[in-house]
Amino acid sequence: MNWPVLRAILGCVLLAVAGVWPSSTTAQATPAGDLKLVFRCAPDNDLYRVVTGNGIACPRYAEAVEAARAAPAGAGVLVLADGYPQKTTQIGDELIDLVAKKKLRLYVEYPQALPGLNIGKPRHTRWERAVVTSDAFGPTLKRFRILAVHDCHFVPVEVDAAHLVVARVAGFDTAVYALDDTEKWPILFEHSRGNMLVATTKLSQFVTARYAPTDAWGPIWKMVLGWLQSGRPVPELKWEPAVRPSFAAADKLPDDVELQAIRRGTRWLFNARMLIHPSWLGMYDRKAAKPIPRAGPAERIKLPIGDGSEGVLEGLESNILSNGTQTARWLRRSDCNGETAGAMALASHALHDEKCKLVSRNIGDFLCLRSIMSQGKRADPSHPAFGLIGWHDRPGASPDRHGYGIFYGVVNARGMLGLLAAATVLENDAWDERIMQCLLGNLRTTGRFGIRHGRLSQALLEKKGWRHFFEEPLVDYATYFHSHVWAAYLWAYHHTGSKLFLDRTKTAIRMTMAAYPNEWRWLNGLQQERARMLLPLAWLVRVEDTPEHRRWLRFMTDEMLAHQVACGAIREELGSLGKGIYGPPRSNKAYGTTETPLIQKNGDPACDLLYTCNFALLGLHEAAAATGDPFYRRAEDRLARFLCRIQVRSPARPELDGVWFRAFDFDRWEYWASNGDAGWGVWCAETGWTQGWIITVLALRQLNTSLWDLTANSKIGRHFEKNRRMMIPDRVLANQKPASK
Repeated sequence: MNWPVLRAILGCVLLAVAGVWPSSTTAQATPAGDLKLVFRCAPDNDLYRVVTGNGIACPRYAEAVEAARAAPAGAGVLVLADGYPQKTTQIGDELIDLVAKKKLRLYVEYPQALPGLNIGKPRHTRWERAVVTSDAFGPTLKRFRILAVHDCHFVPVEVDAAHLVVARVAGFDTAVYALDDTEKWPILFEHSRGNMLVATTKLSQFVTARYAPTDAWGPIWKMVLGWLQSGRPVPELKWEPAVRPSFAAADKLPDDVELQAIRRGTRWLFNARMLIHPSWLGMYDRKAAKPIPRAGPAERIKLPIGDGSEGVLEGLESNILSNGTQTARWLRRSDCNGETAGAMALASHALHDEKCKLVSRNIGDFLCLRSIMSQGKRADPSHPAFGLIGWHDRPGASPDRHGYGIFYGVVNARGMLGLLAAATVLENDAWDERIMQCLLGNLRTTGRFGIRHGRLSQALLEKKGWRHFFEEPLVDYATYFHSHVWAAYLWAYHHTGSKLFLDRTKTAIRMTMAAYPNEWRWLNGLQQERARMLLPLAWLVRVEDTPEHRRWLRFMTDEMLAHQVACGAIREELGSLGKGIYGPPRSNKAYGTTETPLIQKNGDPACDLLYTCNFALLGLHEAAAATGDPFYRRAEDRLARFLCRIQVRSPARPELDGVWFRAFDFDRWEYWASNGDAGWGVWCAETGWTQGWIITVLALRQLNTSLWDLTANSKIGRHFEKNRRMMIPDRVLANQKPASK
């Protein structure tokens, strides 16, 4: 019997079961000569699967000493960390003696003890990443190159030199401030005995735990295997990541690719358990009569799936655990709920899916009619916060504030736009008056130049009253906070005819366009500010189609599209660092301490699906519909195809299939960037901002309509005058100064 061929076949079978396949071109017997590699590991170890799946015949044993005894002279023995992260790997004297006696080379992971070295108790990284600290990996992996070893548990040890370390470092691909001012610990080094290569963590879990970027791990394993078999050629290992884009950059896309993306995008909400089921509501409500211990990600995805009646979670956190799962963001935000309601309604129409329609209706009822975010003092006409909808429903968001007592205009605006889309598709007017009250609640806390504080609190409103903010001559050029509020006001003007909404908005937009770019404050990138401006500029053309307004729209679009690359992605760009609210970290110590861009410097090949591309897609779509100019549609088409390509595909992790992560490196064609954002890193996913708006626009494209046209027949205007008189009385309007500056 041909044992090498049989082992190769068995390796491929194991890979197929795990959903991790080598490239079809490498599944034959290796041309690399007689590599003598012996494994001590479980049969499902990633490295073992990949090596054998690439046609390299390797015996495997359950015990390290057994593997060393069976190894021929000069072989490489790999003792991998089966018990990781709970249990370290034992390396006894008998194994050490056998390795020396038989002139073997040993690679060991996560050791409990090593000869001549003091090994500490395992530690766990939080913001630390792996950094290359030698030239051992060749020119493709140079010193100070950054890698992600997710959920890294390591045993601390002090050595003179290492090939890889873990350290808290700033940078996109490279540790830009080197390693001088940060604590560092080796995770791959050569033992002084000369016959032992040590990984202080489990590097061999690189597929399951989704170590990144993928292109770095080929050189790492080539170095390790080459070290174990010095002088013998080592082939390039090929495998498919467990979580990967749906299509390559050059793949021909199916004709129905956008419909597929909508279907898979909505399924993700169910499969990832983003919809809370009543049976596990106690996991969310920590003050429930009978709170339930919160399920980890592996347990969460086995829970019953909700129908929207208890709302939708915010999304996924960016941290990836050693088993490849991700933790949920246990928060019900008003914007995410409103945006998801809109997306599910439109998806139900495009897909003819009654289940999505039911979910949409239930989420809208939850948010508008039952949630503390819109009820309580926010539903009390005598309270200055009347009409506003709280940011989220978690009490104690800060020492003196609850989440439902914090009000972001942009959160209210996008939640309302999602609800308006849902109401139209569902032919449901039950939320109309609450939405009108929210529009007026925001308007009466918007200053006379049409600019509103990005964040207000219930306590501040109680102290100063709403009229203080209505009459305030506030100037602030931060479109992140204002642009979608202006879009909502323009929509409201179209449906009410009230110049209250129009005049202040026109003043704000005119001032903001005149201030571009030198006076603009950007949150964590200038590109996202441009992308968000497209929607109000497009809708300004809708209400007043003038040459000037068309010029503004085309100018801002040109500024953004100057950074659209050939694949359709929109590259992130930083503005003047003095104007950045959250710029790139200025030191290693600053990495991970606050919100921050995905890029370290302009030119880094990343796009942002949380802050930029998602809203650019919406803005371009509405601009094309408002103007009829094919220029906007061409740019929108490129971006839409790109987003369909990079939607996650994952047979191995079905709860991630169909999601869009925040960051994408369009040069590598992989989810990668600087992961230093303290709240929303590279691999995070937002049910509303990202998933919601991408699905919404793709569905609008399928239905051959726009958000503006879809909602054209809304009857919300019938609730305006009664609520306006109650919320912004005539006597207040009579004393108003002109809106223009």
